[in-house]
Amino acid sequence: MGYAAENIRNIALIGHGGNGKTSLAESMLYIAGATDRLGSVIDGNTVSDYDEQEIRRKISISASTMYAEYKKHKINIIDTPGYFDFVGEVYEALRVADIGVIVVSAKEMMNVGAEKAWKYLTQRNLPRAFYISKTDEEHANFNKTYLGLREKFGKSVCALTEPIIENDKVVGLVEVINKKAYKFGNGKPTEVPIPDDIADRVETQYNDLMESAAGTSEELMEKYFDEGSISAQEISSALSIGISTGEICPVFFGSAASNLGTEAFMDAIISMFPTPMEQGEPIDPDGAPKAIVYKTISDQFGKYSQFKVISGKITSDMTLVNARTGAQEKLGHIYLMQGKKTIEVKEIGPGDLGAVSKLSSTSTGDTLCDAKSVEAAPGIDFETACYSRAISPKVKGQEDKVAQGLTRIREEDRTLDVRNDKETHQMVISGMGDMQLDVVCAKLKSRFGVDVELSPAKVPYREKIRKKLEAHGRHKKQSGGHGQFGDVWIRFEPQDESEDLIFAEEVFGGSVPKNFFPAVEKGLRDCTAKGVLAGYPMVYLKATLYDGSYHPVDSSEMAFKTAASLAYKELVNASPCILEPIGLLKVTIPDANMGDIMSDLSKRRGNPMGMSVDRDGNQVVEAEVPMAEMGTYAIDLRSMTQGRGSFTFEFVRYDEAPATVQQKIIEESKNDTDSE
Repeated sequence: MGYAAENIRNIALIGHGGNGKTSLAESMLYIAGATDRLGSVIDGNTVSDYDEQEIRRKISISASTMYAEYKKHKINIIDTPGYFDFVGEVYEALRVADIGVIVVSAKEMMNVGAEKAWKYLTQRNLPRAFYISKTDEEHANFNKTYLGLREKFGKSVCALTEPIIENDKVVGLVEVINKKAYKFGNGKPTEVPIPDDIADRVETQYNDLMESAAGTSEELMEKYFDEGSISAQEISSALSIGISTGEICPVFFGSAASNLGTEAFMDAIISMFPTPMEQGEPIDPDGAPKAIVYKTISDQFGKYSQFKVISGKITSDMTLVNARTGAQEKLGHIYLMQGKKTIEVKEIGPGDLGAVSKLSSTSTGDTLCDAKSVEAAPGIDFETACYSRAISPKVKGQEDKVAQGLTRIREEDRTLDVRNDKETHQMVISGMGDMQLDVVCAKLKSRFGVDVELSPAKVPYREKIRKKLEAHGRHKKQSGGHGQFGDVWIRFEPQDESEDLIFAEEVFGGSVPKNFFPAVEKGLRDCTAKGVLAGYPMVYLKATLYDGSYHPVDSSEMAFKTAASLAYKELVNASPCILEPIGLLKVTIPDANMGDIMSDLSKRRGNPMGMSVDRDGNQVVEAEVPMAEMGTYAIDLRSMTQGRGSFTFEFVRYDEAPATVQQKIIEESKNDTDSE
C-alpha cells in the first residue's frame, strides 16, 4: 500500500454544484478497480456522498477523500461540494491538494462556480485543470464550453482531448498532443483517422497548446520562434512544468456515466500533474514526522482527523505534539479513507493523505509534530460567517442537548459559529447561508434526536434620553415592625462619554446618608438593563443624586434601591428614543450588478460612503447600513449577483432610529412581552 511521494497525486475536484464532480470521482474509482460498479448520485450509492443528508438532498455537503490505485500510482481524490454554503469544505481540500480540477458541464457551459473555483486556486497559487463533463448528454457542446473557458480565463487554457461525436453521441476522442483519434467499441479503443468535421479544430487546439508549451522555457521559445513549431514529445515534456507553474491549464472532457474520457484523464494525472514534492509546501521524506489536519469527521461513524503528511511518515501508536495547543496526542489506529470506509494501515508516508481516530485536542487546521521539532504549518483561513439565525428547541428544556449537538457539528464545519447572546437571550448560529443552517438543523434531529426551529436573530437595540429630567422616587411601606423608607431626587441627563451609566451625587446636609449612595447607584444600574420604551438597555445616561430624605429606623439599602427604580421610571418623560446599531458594509460585486446593489442599499436605508475597484476589476461599495436591515443580505446578495458578490459587515456605532422604525420596534417588544 505504501507509495513514494513522487508516485502520489493529490487532486481536489471543485466547481459549481451539479456539474458532475461526484460522478467523475465514481468513474475514476471504477476504472482503477476500487469499486465493482458505478455509483449514482440519483441512486444515493456513491462512495463520496455517504452522509444521510447528502443522499436525501442528492448534493455533496462535505469534502470526501477517496483514492484510486492506477498504474503503480496512488491518486488521492477529494470531492468537494459545489454549493456556496459549503465553501469551507473547498478550503479544507485546497489546503492539501496539489492541483485543483475545475469540473464544468458541457450543457451549462460557463457558470459562477467555475469563476469562484478559479479565484480560490489563484488565491492559493495552485495549479489547475478543467474537466468538461456530461459531454454525451442532450444539448451538450464541448467546443462552445471550451472556447468560453479560454475567453474567460485566457490563453493558458488548452484542450488536451477532444470528443468525437456521431449522431449526437460521443463515440471516441482525439489526443491533441499526438493528433491521434480513437473510437471505443466493446470497451476497447481503436485508432481511426481524425474526423474531417473536427480536424481544423484539433489543429487550432494543437497550435494553442504548442504556443503555451513553448512559453515554459527560453530554449523552447527560441525554437518555436526560429522553426515555427515544436515536437509532440517536447510539448509533452513541457506540459508538467507548465501545469505546475500555472502557465498551462489543461482541459479534458468525459462522460462519467459511460467512463468515456476518464482513462485519458487519469493517464494525464499521473504523467503531467504535479507530485506533492513539486507543489505547495516542501515535503521532506526524511524529516521528523509532521502532518497537517485538514478535515474532521465527527458523526455516527466516530471522530476522524484527516491529515496530509508533510514530513517523514506517520505510524500507528506514535505520539505527536499539537503545535497549537502543546498537547501530546497518542495516535492509535491510522487509516486510508475511501469515502466513509476506513482501511487500516501501519504507516502513511510523505505527501500522502490519511486519517486517525479519537484525537482528544486536535482540530481542523492544527499541525501534529514530532516532540523534538514542534513547528506549526500554515493553517486554514475560513471565510467569516455572514448569515445568522436564532436557534431553539421545539421542546423546552432541550437547550443543553442543542448546544452539545452544535459543538459536535462545529468540529466538522469550521464555518459555523455558535454563540449565546446574553442580551437577547437567544442562541445564535451563523454560517454561509440558509442551506447550510438547514442541514445543521437536520443533523441535530437525525444524529442527536432534537427538533429545532430557526427564527430571526434579535437586533441589540439601545435606548437613551434626549433631555434633562429631575425625577422623584419615594418608597414607603409600613406593615408592622420595621417599615421601609427611601426617598430620592435624581437629575437625569444625556451624556456622550460612555454607554455605561455615569453616577454622581450632590447631596448637601445629609438628606441622604452616604452609606445609601451605593444602593441608589446599584438600583439605577439594575434598571438600565431595561429601557422605558421597549426594554432595551439604557445607555449614555448620567444620573445625579442631589436630594432626598430618610428615616433613622425604616431606611435601608433595599428601600433606597427601590426608590431609585421608581425615579428611573420617570424617564418616559425625558424624551426617550431607540438607538439602532449601524454597521459598515463592504460589498464586492461585478460592475454589471452596480445598479441593483445601489437600489437595494436604498431600500435597506443604507448610506453609501464610497466606491473603489479591486485588483480583479470588481466594484467595492462601502455603505453604512442599519444592522436590522442586514438579516437576509447574504441570501439576497447571492440572488442579485448569481453568487458572484461577497461582503463584510462590521459594527460601527449606534444611531437614533427613524420615528417609524422606533414605533415598530416598540410594538414588536410589546407583542413579545404579551406572548410570554
